[in-house]
Amino acid sequence: MDKVRIGSVGLGRLGLQHAENIAGRIQNAELIAICDVDKPKVEETARRLGVKHQFTSFDDLVACKDVDAIAVVSPSALHTGQIAAAMKAGKHVFSEKPLGVTVAECKEAEKAVEAHPDLVFMLGFMRRFDESYKYAHDKVVAGEIGKPVLFRSYSQDPEKFIQGSIAFAPHSGGEFLDMSVHDIDLARWFTGSEPETVYAIGGCYAHPEFAAYKDGDNVSCLMKFKNDCMIFLFAGRTAPHGYNVETEIIGTKGILRIASIPQKNLVEVLDSHGVRRECSENFLERFATAYVNEVQEFVNCIVEKRKPSVTVYDGTKVSEIAYTCKAAFESGELLKF
Repeated sequence: MDKVRIGSVGLGRLGLQHAENIAGRIQNAELIAICDVDKPKVEETARRLGVKHQFTSFDDLVACKDVDAIAVVSPSALHTGQIAAAMKAGKHVFSEKPLGVTVAECKEAEKAVEAHPDLVFMLGFMRRFDESYKYAHDKVVAGEIGKPVLFRSYSQDPEKFIQGSIAFAPHSGGEFLDMSVHDIDLARWFTGSEPETVYAIGGCYAHPEFAAYKDGDNVSCLMKFKNDCMIFLFAGRTAPHGYNVETEIIGTKGILRIASIPQKNLVEVLDSHGVRRECSENFLERFATAYVNEVQEFVNCIVEKRKPSVTVYDGTKVSEIAYTCKAAFESGELLKF
């Protein structure tokens, strides 16, 4: 096919970003349709991006014969059902994480993908497509730092967005599922191994509202992987300085650090406060290129008739690990996988 005609569902912050990327930044792709329950937003976005088809019903989007593939960027609870419906209709599917809000839903998504081996399915673990993470991963695979012995990864959201986190808390699945899934995916990707044991701690250090959901505003866990690599993950919702994602891999022959300073760009500001580097404000800014790269890979897989390296099983495995981390946090006990 000359171009993959994509219909995108969901026009929230990330959904809008994906729609804009598909419309103007992805080669061999066309944003042919958009869908959201907010009709005025659909109409405005369609006018601005020049989209042919507009829908407020996902069923109508799936039934559109002009659509070759669907990007699922809707609320998390809808992902599994929409993945299954789209693939049953013969559409390739790119889905944002999570694959499902429970492990059982993830298993249902697996069945939907397995039933259609001729179609491309890809899950949006965008950090794998960030240039810095790809560069570091290539070095690990090449053996340049020897055997990895410790993987450390932090994900911190700015305190100024805390009200949104509190509002989402009843539906988030907990901080490990909501925030640490990308760190868990990276740990599996960099080490090529799976967890064996986990111990998790944390609490509500600034916002007691999370306690009602057996959650915290800052949590961490220590895992032992089957290859003996130590994995330390930290997730925080109260960063005073901005959006902070950083990773370190310590090996027997070297150390790699990715974004140890969460700087917005290479500019240094010199003013009455001294000399400083400004920080990224949110995930859209930090991983802007990665969001383009991952959808480009999805389109390339369709055009080249191959399967992506990120699979439906990665989504299930990460969810299983995240829920076990949550159970360890709630129990205070060392748990085995």
